[in-house]
Amino acid sequence: MIVANFINGAPSLTAGETSPLVDPTTGEEFGRAVVSRAAEVDAAVRAAAAAFPAWAGTTPGERQLALLDLAALLEASAEAVADAEVRETGKIRSVVLGDELPQCADQLRFFAGAARALGTGAAGEYLPGHTSYQRREPVGVIAQITPWNYPLMMAVWKIAPALAAGNTVVLKPAETTPSSAVLLAALAAEVLPAGVVNVVLGDRGTGRLLVEHPVPAMVSLTGSTRAGAEVARAAAATVKRTHLELGGNAPVLVFDDVDVTATAASVVDAACYNAGQDCTAATRVLAHSAVHDELLAALTAAASARVPGTDFGPLNSQAQLDRVLGLLSRSRATVHCGGKRHGSAGFFLEPTVLSGLDQSDELVQAEPFAPVITVQPFDSDDEAITLANGVPQGLAASIWTRDTRRVASLTARLDFGVVWVNTHGPVAAEMPHGGFGASGYGKDLSMHSLEDYTRVKHVMIAH
Repeated sequence: MIVANFINGAPSLTAGETSPLVDPTTGEEFGRAVVSRAAEVDAAVRAAAAAFPAWAGTTPGERQLALLDLAALLEASAEAVADAEVRETGKIRSVVLGDELPQCADQLRFFAGAARALGTGAAGEYLPGHTSYQRREPVGVIAQITPWNYPLMMAVWKIAPALAAGNTVVLKPAETTPSSAVLLAALAAEVLPAGVVNVVLGDRGTGRLLVEHPVPAMVSLTGSTRAGAEVARAAAATVKRTHLELGGNAPVLVFDDVDVTATAASVVDAACYNAGQDCTAATRVLAHSAVHDELLAALTAAASARVPGTDFGPLNSQAQLDRVLGLLSRSRATVHCGGKRHGSAGFFLEPTVLSGLDQSDELVQAEPFAPVITVQPFDSDDEAITLANGVPQGLAASIWTRDTRRVASLTARLDFGVVWVNTHGPVAAEMPHGGFGASGYGKDLSMHSLEDYTRVKHVMIAH
């Protein structure tokens, strides 16, 4: 089995090199994917550029109908898309079918409607003898790069607002998880003109070629902070716009007025979902000293009850497993449960809870991207905020308390783009998703995302 590029409305094999596709539940190779180089990247970009004028000229209503049709096709193809997603990620199939795929269809439908709701300032005579108005226009060809933790969902988060705004795209999925993006492009080709959605497969070198290509006007990346910095540097050479949704390291502030057992169960769910491979995973628990010991015990019990392979899947690759095991081996923290590989096949990690960490410790400052929870105590609201904000990333956080005055105060003081209260992890298509600091800039989801894929033009007419 070889997974091919999808360029100008059709699969496109290359005679060049391929890379292995590995089932992370077994560690065994099951297929290959093409590795695109300059010729393939150029072909995809040229196809997107050729398709842009006509697609940009469609009405918002026409784009809406196309995205609604794509959402329906995705739902009709759910089983095949889930097969591809599960095979390359090891995700629990029921989660893909019951949670992720419905969210993807919903987000396509949201942006279908949003395409018809882009607003501009009112036309008027802001200078005597002249009438001014604003136009929101598509940017052009968009280069998009997605990660391996949510291959299908991140592809939808990228292409839906870009297409709704009238852009064309060339998307490069992660080299270990390419298939669902290719399937999405094939479905898109049934309702969109050829060249509007293109997918090129490959490694970091492929991504660099795409970012450095002179034609794309914008680069949108979801990935690590390191990857975001590399993309920003490469895009600067041709003054491309960048839209960067990068890593997170979410604090979970738990106060002394909560139901400790119920809170611990919810936090562990948010830490182990998708094996913790989520930039908003409930990674850093900050516990009020009055409930610290009780919460630590409850977190340990809840995490110990989670079974890798049954409750959540494996880490994505041997490299990711080795990275996390390295973080754990270098830590001097107290391990209350887990901390080891689970089984001998695949890339499973035991749910892990640790305490006794300093704010400067690597496990606090670095995003584990695994089912790993660190627990630190605090004595006051001010100390909780200092610990929470004391990392470079600023994507997401949560507060667990019954005190509404505390909620009002702390949500304003937390330096994160998403703050949940008494929950952790849900997203809504209508609300923006994106962070501050080392977590990047630009918003996914919501009207903010749609606006990010547009440019604003002022038109002035002399009377």
